[in-house]
Amino acid sequence: MESKGRTFRDLIKDEPYVFTGGVYSPLDAQIAERVGMKAIYLSGYSMALANGWPDMGFLTMTEMTRIASMVASAVDIPIIADADDGYGNALSAMRTVQEFIKTGVAGVHIEDQQFPKRCGHIAGKTIVSREEAIGKYRAAVDVRNRLDPDFVIIARTDAFGAVGGSLDEAIWRGHAYADAGADLIWSEFSNASREPAVAFARALRQSHPHVPLAFNYSSSFKWSSDANPFLFQELGDLGYKFIFITLYAAHAGMHAVWNAMEDLVKNQEQAQWALERTKAGHPTESHHVVARVSHFQELERQYIPGAAARIESSDGFGESGEAHSVVKLPTEGS
Repeated sequence: MESKGRTFRDLIKDEPYVFTGGVYSPLDAQIAERVGMKAIYLSGYSMALANGWPDMGFLTMTEMTRIASMVASAVDIPIIADADDGYGNALSAMRTVQEFIKTGVAGVHIEDQQFPKRCGHIAGKTIVSREEAIGKYRAAVDVRNRLDPDFVIIARTDAFGAVGGSLDEAIWRGHAYADAGADLIWSEFSNASREPAVAFARALRQSHPHVPLAFNYSSSFKWSSDANPFLFQELGDLGYKFIFITLYAAHAGMHAVWNAMEDLVKNQEQAQWALERTKAGHPTESHHVVARVSHFQELERQYIPGAAARIESSDGFGESGEAHSVVKLPTEGS
């Protein structure tokens, strides 16, 4: 069976570009896979947010790898996971790579921020010295080469928007991180215009034409003012082969849940009826179907004595019992 890291590497090599939306749970990952995504980005900010924290270094490596393991077990497509700053110095980053390899994800990205790190879109970012960052990426690559040569290491620099940072510093670090053995290079461009991203790509393509770039589309432009946002194809042509919208599932989920809960507060049972009408005919209409209950019921029949009889003789979801759970909802205005 081909490793997930190899699958991701083949995608990056064969596709004009690979794009995806960030997820934070196994369910979101399964939905992304079912609708046709070819790869998944496991967003650090989304995982922090889902657990009640901002993306300011609060979740530990153990917590992040636990979530990564559950997500990786739920899907077959490759996952790139957020490994923050490697959770310490170069030696800490070595263990981080080792632990993420165990989870089954295809790879990780590690950034060059000082601890405690913060989301690239939150003011106050500081970065470690060039020497410390290079040592950390060399250490991560060495562990990767020893344990799983296909595992993907993405080096992220926050130098562009950090305290005292600049585009020139980001470009210098991009060159150096590629020389250290990183598989992809990512420069974070928080709220920047398109010009820095173009300049960075051209500089890296000139010195390292065979090293693909990663691009965080969430920070590619200011929604309110940029009339000329990047298209995915344009980014791919520049060399940004992995394009991801970091909080895509979280933003979609927060918006939907806020509206639904607010409706429930205002309209009580009418909100539930409205939600069910909205879902009717949609692939997510039955949570039992989304959760693949039928698949696991078949495994029960195959391996557990008496399971078939129990399923057939009881009320609930199943090939024979599904009809019992159908409820006719009141029509709107009734």
